[in-house]
Amino acid sequence: MTDIEDKLVKAYEGKPLSELPDAPVAALQGVSESDAEQLEQAFGIRTIRDLGNNKYFRWAQAINQLAE
Repeated sequence: MTDIEDKLVKAYEGKPLSELPDAPVAALQGVSESDAEQLEQAFGIRTIRDLGNNKYFRWAQAINQLAE
């Protein structure tokens, strides 16, 4: 899981992969508590799962992939 661990803040390094989708988005490196609050206000995103499943983020990802 080393490749994933370097994407997480220290408190979540070493956690089982099965627990990470339900972790708060602030568990991701570079996402501050303030960023997490703004994501929740704007999109209702509270967890890593919410972020990954957000339709706007998925649409943007699809557009980028199709444009390559």
